[in-house]
Amino acid sequence: MSQMAPPARKHYPKKKRLIYQEMQDLPAKYKVIALSKMTKVRATQLMAIRKKFRNDIRIKIIKNRVAIRAFEKVKGVGGIEHLSKQLEGQCALMFTNISPFKLNLLFAQNKVFLAAKGGDIASKDIVVPAGNTGIAPGPVLSEFKVANVQTKIDGGTIWVAKDTVVAKPGGVISVQLASLLSKLNVKPIEAGIVVNFAISEGLIFNEQDLRINLDDYKTELVRSFQQALALATEVGYMTQETVKPLLVKAQEQAKSLAAEAGYVSPDTADFVLPRAQAKAQAVAGKAKEKGYSPQ
Repeated sequence: MSQMAPPARKHYPKKKRLIYQEMQDLPAKYKVIALSKMTKVRATQLMAIRKKFRNDIRIKIIKNRVAIRAFEKVKGVGGIEHLSKQLEGQCALMFTNISPFKLNLLFAQNKVFLAAKGGDIASKDIVVPAGNTGIAPGPVLSEFKVANVQTKIDGGTIWVAKDTVVAKPGGVISVQLASLLSKLNVKPIEAGIVVNFAISEGLIFNEQDLRINLDDYKTELVRSFQQALALATEVGYMTQETVKPLLVKAQEQAKSLAAEAGYVSPDTADFVLPRAQAKAQAVAGKAKEKGYSPQ
């Protein structure tokens, strides 16, 4: 009885096999693996990022299933199994040695603003500015009215009477409002690459972990430095930063001690001599009370 031949192995194209192997190799070559959801990220933006950081960031967009299977073969990279669980929808995987925090800041500096579509959520106040819209009167006036934007007709065009907030943060932008904003060339939707998840040398970072406010950090650093400087000066700890205030403090203390002890010097004369004179006058007054008079 003849044996059944084993099923033939599925043959994958060379390009797919190379990508699969690359997904196993890259995690070991870089300290940071970051994941970004490609929501509202345009191809032109991604191309610009790739070009700008081509020497520092390897960006890969592949099928999630391929990445997950490849990562299962990776050993010694802490947190990669958690990264696999985040692969949903269209994602970009980024391999780099740049810290996740700096990476997020770099991307924040390369954001763009897009025209709104019906159903978009406002991330901040959307304002229709005052002034000439350049739009001729017509049916569009009803769109201004629905959006509660006061207008007037002047010189054959529609003018907005004053700056008007047409949507608040978290508000849903209607199709009609999106149409009006498009006509006014108001682009309120902030779009760009955001690091949604990252692993770095065994540490796991979620999107919230990577959101930092540089102004707040600068303020806190300045405040901390001032407090540390005051403490170090108070305890007499000598450093490059404290040497000047410590010398000033020492000089003031020495001057105060010398003056209190009655030691006359150019620095203490203005204090010691009037004080000595006052004491001498006080002694003379007491002597006079007892009948002594100067000879």
